[in-house]
Amino acid sequence: MQDWKKNLYIVWIGCFLTGTGLNLIMPFLPLYIEELGVHNPDQVSLWSGIALSSTFLVSAIMSPIWGSLADRKGRRIMLLRAALGMSVAMILMGLVTNVYQFVGLRLLMGVFSGYISTANALIATQVPRHRSGQALGLLSTAGVSGVLIGPLIGGFLSDTFGVRPVFFITGILIAGSFLLTLLFVKEKFTPVEKADMLSAKEVLHKLQNPWLIFALFFTTMIIQISSNAVNPILTLYVRDLAGNAQNIAFISGVISSVPGIAALLTAPRLGRWGDKIGTERILLWALVGSMVLQIPMAFVESPWQLAILRFLLGVTDGALFPAVQSLLTKNTPRDVSGRIFGYNQSFQYIGNVVGPMVGSTVAAQFGYNDVFFVVAGFILINVLISAFFNRRLHASKRSG
Repeated sequence: MQDWKKNLYIVWIGCFLTGTGLNLIMPFLPLYIEELGVHNPDQVSLWSGIALSSTFLVSAIMSPIWGSLADRKGRRIMLLRAALGMSVAMILMGLVTNVYQFVGLRLLMGVFSGYISTANALIATQVPRHRSGQALGLLSTAGVSGVLIGPLIGGFLSDTFGVRPVFFITGILIAGSFLLTLLFVKEKFTPVEKADMLSAKEVLHKLQNPWLIFALFFTTMIIQISSNAVNPILTLYVRDLAGNAQNIAFISGVISSVPGIAALLTAPRLGRWGDKIGTERILLWALVGSMVLQIPMAFVESPWQLAILRFLLGVTDGALFPAVQSLLTKNTPRDVSGRIFGYNQSFQYIGNVVGPMVGSTVAAQFGYNDVFFVVAGFILINVLISAFFNRRLHASKRSG
């Protein structure tokens, strides 16, 4: 088996374990904040938000730094660094005695994050370019699977064993990613001296189409804003739609999961399709589909109508991230791919922070329905930018 294929399968498992581990704590995070001595409901919500967003903020700052080190030292060692650091931070979170220690460790988690983005950079530098859409589409399903399964396992484990043991289990899962990477991932890499590293300005000069790369960064941010803007209000919106239904939590869980299920089923196929007809076309039409699907979500009259629309939205989600990563791969010299993927990860984290803020603010000021209109507006801007660069790409291909 070719090394890149073997590495793809191993880092897929590593990304799955990491994604699962990072999402295990989501169902009971407010409960853990209460256990640490915060009892006022408003304060619990505040500290829960701080605990979640602090990791993303630090990760946004650190991703370009780790990406630069990956270009100098290799991607495999950065995978090992991320997995070991996150594993230790998770285990320590199960030992804290107050909320300040907990937030401090969440900050530390952000410092050491980056396994999944580095895995993408590793595969992007090894896979033949005509197979990049398929390979990165397959790899994207690992994180999606973790997002889907993690909260379900976390809720079950916390009910069965209590909250603190889940942190230890999470740490062990991420340690599994470390061991798999250490034992099985191979990379032929010649370290680059710091003096020989390109500056950020020189990196830009190496890009044939730097504005396309910036547009892809922006697209990554919009994808995350769009995905996360609905999260703060989804359960409340479902409750309004469901009326007197007793199992609101279950219905909300199903509606939260269906986009991920659709993305899991369709991402590899859409990646292969993009390799054949043009990844930029897949990205543009997926953005258009995502924008169009937002509008009827504001007018649904039952949870199941919302579930169907969100399943269709998941099909577009299954195309978006792999398409962005494939286009980054095809338009980035391999010796600077670590930094480019690190920058892209920073924009992803920024979207993770901004999205919930946008959703909760719009819902508070105007209502739940208007969140979908605002999200559609964000995506429309992205559609126009993508259409512009689509024309430029095809014009350059014709002239070339």
